[in-house]
Amino acid sequence: MVKYKEDFYKLYHVHYQQYPDDCMENIYWLEKAVQADFCNPQFVDFKITNEKEWEKYRYLFQMHLNLKLIEQHLRLGRIYDKKCIYFYDAPWKDEYLRNMEKALSCYKAGLYYWQETKVWYEKADAPSFNWLFITDKQNWEDERERIKTGELNYEKMLNREIERLEKNIQELNQMDKKY
Repeated sequence: MVKYKEDFYKLYHVHYQQYPDDCMENIYWLEKAVQADFCNPQFVDFKITNEKEWEKYRYLFQMHLNLKLIEQHLRLGRIYDKKCIYFYDAPWKDEYLRNMEKALSCYKAGLYYWQETKVWYEKADAPSFNWLFITDKQNWEDERERIKTGELNYEKMLNREIERLEKNIQELNQMDKKY
């Protein structure tokens, strides 16, 4: 039975070639994982020895889930995104605009998850955890550290994509006047 965060997270998977349905399926499972309860610490896939480890694990897991949601929204947005606008795109303007609106909504959803990620990062990076590292989840610890140093900053990337996309939408909307 799929009931806990850990169970829903196991249903998340990345395909070599990701189609929109694959991204939406992953977003669905990750959303369910965010909303679900944690399983009992004895059923986690590594040994938790004290309450402090359990607390940090929960914060890191929530942070990690939100980062994965951002990645999936970026992948989904890139499927619909038209990176460059050319003068010969005028006949397909309406279709491009519909797709670019979808991409824009994906990128904006990513910004929401970035705010959530920062909330959980701050909890996982509290001074009380300074000397506590969950080495069995090293990649989550690495994500936390990369956020701390600014090396991992989806807000900057998402804002850049949104700005570029809004410029392209504006350029497409003005195409009737030019051609």
